[in-house]
Amino acid sequence: MKSGLALISLAFLSLVPSGHPQQTADDACSVQILVPGLKGDTGEKGDKGAPGRPGRVGPTGEKGDVGDKGQKGTVGRHGKIGPIGAKGEKGDSGDIGPPGPSGEPGLPCECSQLRKAIGEMDNQVSQLTTELKFIKNALPSPAAVAGVRETDSKIYLLVKEERTYVDAQLSCQGRGGTLAMPKDEATNGLLAAYLAQAGLARVFIGINDLDREGAFVYADRSSMQTFNKWRGGEPNNAYDEEDCVEMVASGGWNDVACHITMHFLCEFDKEHV
Repeated sequence: MKSGLALISLAFLSLVPSGHPQQTADDACSVQILVPGLKGDTGEKGDKGAPGRPGRVGPTGEKGDVGDKGQKGTVGRHGKIGPIGAKGEKGDSGDIGPPGPSGEPGLPCECSQLRKAIGEMDNQVSQLTTELKFIKNALPSPAAVAGVRETDSKIYLLVKEERTYVDAQLSCQGRGGTLAMPKDEATNGLLAAYLAQAGLARVFIGINDLDREGAFVYADRSSMQTFNKWRGGEPNNAYDEEDCVEMVASGGWNDVACHITMHFLCEFDKEHV
């Protein structure tokens, strides 16, 4: 090993320029180059180092096979009670049951007067039921009526709601009747008094010549025969647009335009009420 180092030193000295003084042996040793020695023996294994920083999250692996179905769990808590369902259809009537036992004999009495009183009460109940049905189906709000008037076969209702002639007719039909159609002097007088008592100046009644000018008919399309109550100079079809009829408080009739609005009289058949 020492001879190898000496050779390297000599080679270095030979490269020094000749113009410089020759160096001593000590100077040569100071610039000797040392090279690595031979590899030593393997040392003992060192202690385990500290854990390193966590690495990056790796990619998602492939989906594995579906596992076996687990065991059935325990029964859960009862849920909230749901809303009540719709009412079902009425079922078929059941069989008629056997007759009940006979009652005890009644006490003897004179029942003719009692039967007569019961019969009269039945008639009154029937009449009240009919009137109640009429009030329920035909009458508007109490503020819109002024009572009713009756003849042997008709009921008349004064409606304090302003409508055109067509809408007034529809309103009466919706209640089960029609616009009032006075066909005799007695009925016309009854309606005129009804109108005056209510404090109204005029109302629509069920007369018009909408189908043919001058050919006035009632609201039920029946023809006007012998009775009318036209005021002087009426009907005159003013401005060529008066095809409907009003009654004034005196009972007279006058043709007017159908598109204007006013209160109206409805008429109902008693047998249909």
